[in-house]
Amino acid sequence: MLTLDNILTDRGSKYAVSGAPCGSEAEAKAFLKELKRQKKFAKATHNSWGLILKSGPIKNDDGESGAGNVILRMLEREGVTDHIVVVTRWYGGKHLGGDRFRHVQTAVRAYLDALNA
Repeated sequence: MLTLDNILTDRGSKYAVSGAPCGSEAEAKAFLKELKRQKKFAKATHNSWGLILKSGPIKNDDGESGAGNVILRMLEREGVTDHIVVVTRWYGGKHLGGDRFRHVQTAVRAYLDALNA
């Protein structure tokens, strides 16, 4: 499991990104369970994720509407399969509007860069 903490902060909201190789939806659920064993991730407002398997893409916005699609698009563009990426957001009290999608992209980009480093 690779976790990059405090990727960015905007209007009080904080972002982190995590991921690991993953070959099924069951493994994705196990990964999320393991991630949430860390208290701060369990208390996060959103743990949005995406995963592209040979059988097709799966995602979960976890209340951050559209975030899973952003993650999937970036994974498709990079050709990353069988690898879950989770973007975590702790809500800071102010709505971010469309900026939240940019922040999800920034978090996924940081993860992909770290993965390829």
